[in-house]
Amino acid sequence: MAVTIHPSAIVDEGAQIGDGSRVWHFAHICGGARIGAGCSFGQNVFVGNDVTIGNNVKVQNNVSVYDAVHIDDDVFCGPSMVFTNVYNPRSAVTRKDEYRVTMVKKGATLGANSTIVCGVTVGEYAFVAAGAVINRDVKPYALMAGVPARQIGWMSEHGERLDLPLEGEASVQCPITGKTYRLTGTTLAVE
Repeated sequence: MAVTIHPSAIVDEGAQIGDGSRVWHFAHICGGARIGAGCSFGQNVFVGNDVTIGNNVKVQNNVSVYDAVHIDDDVFCGPSMVFTNVYNPRSAVTRKDEYRVTMVKKGATLGANSTIVCGVTVGEYAFVAAGAVINRDVKPYALMAGVPARQIGWMSEHGERLDLPLEGEASVQCPITGKTYRLTGTTLAVE
């Protein structure tokens, strides 16, 4: 399946984009970007040089994926969400050698207008609510909300809120898929 690139988009020479990916209006993909198959980049998206993006990633309108951000398969980046790559930016101080690596693991959702402060890892299938500010690592399957974000629950791989406490010993099935999730202490895993 061919890559679809809108005529108004800019894809710099050297960029690697996997089969079936789509790059829409006014997007800019830099030459060093490495992008998997089946991805979608909405209007006004920017992807830097030192960026890797897995398969089936959806990057909605007005998102900039800056250098040192690495995104695994099946991640959803909501409209106008924000990545950073310098922790303490100043216009008069060059800090390009101080970029902090940000990792977004498989299946995570980053809600509209959320902010991911550089240097964190967002765990597998975590769900960051719209407008949340993530300034520390996020556990797999955690539901995060607020400024700064705190964990308010757990989410299934299907994106359904799970009826579980934040910690303890418990298990529950996803109401849609029937998969069983087991909570041990503060760690959630699929059985």
